[in-house]
Amino acid sequence: MGLNLGILISGRGSNMLNLVNASQRGLIKSKVKIVISNNKNSIGIDKAKRKNIKTKIINQKDYESKKDFENALTNTLKNQNVDLVCLAGFMCILSKKFLKEWHRKVINIHPSLLPSFRGKNAVKQALENRVKTAGCSVHFVDEGIDTGEIISQEEVPVSSNDDEETLGKKILKKEHVLYIKVIKELERNCF
Repeated sequence: MGLNLGILISGRGSNMLNLVNASQRGLIKSKVKIVISNNKNSIGIDKAKRKNIKTKIINQKDYESKKDFENALTNTLKNQNVDLVCLAGFMCILSKKFLKEWHRKVINIHPSLLPSFRGKNAVKQALENRVKTAGCSVHFVDEGIDTGEIISQEEVPVSSNDDEETLGKKILKKEHVLYIKVIKELERNCF
């Protein structure tokens, strides 16, 4: 059974575009109903528009409170009958109230093997800690930063000549594979 996906982004939208392409090519049964960015300068929004996906900018700065901002997010997602919210480089911490309303219906992709290297600059953290294996994780979102239940992970070997850019690119390739794998798993389990 396919799910109605709402994708939240802040930047370039690489993982968002990957999900859109997988949906449009029938690699997943789920349909991307809307892409929302909290950044009016997000180039990912333009990419989604070129794929004929409904888009919306919902910038927290345009609202008096975080509660109003999240209410606008929820109303937009519900208006599109979204079943699953996929974070794809969404640089905003969601409140406990929002996550309670969307309990186990918000997932995120993160460029590390959680619980290692949570938060920003995960690839840089991996290199600074001289790990031999990096990777990526998809997890349910809770009120902590990258602390939710892990759904699945993919490993990426770190070579001695990797820098932040080269390792980041290798991890991003795995992220694209992993996010699709997780969506297929959630579809099979009827969520």
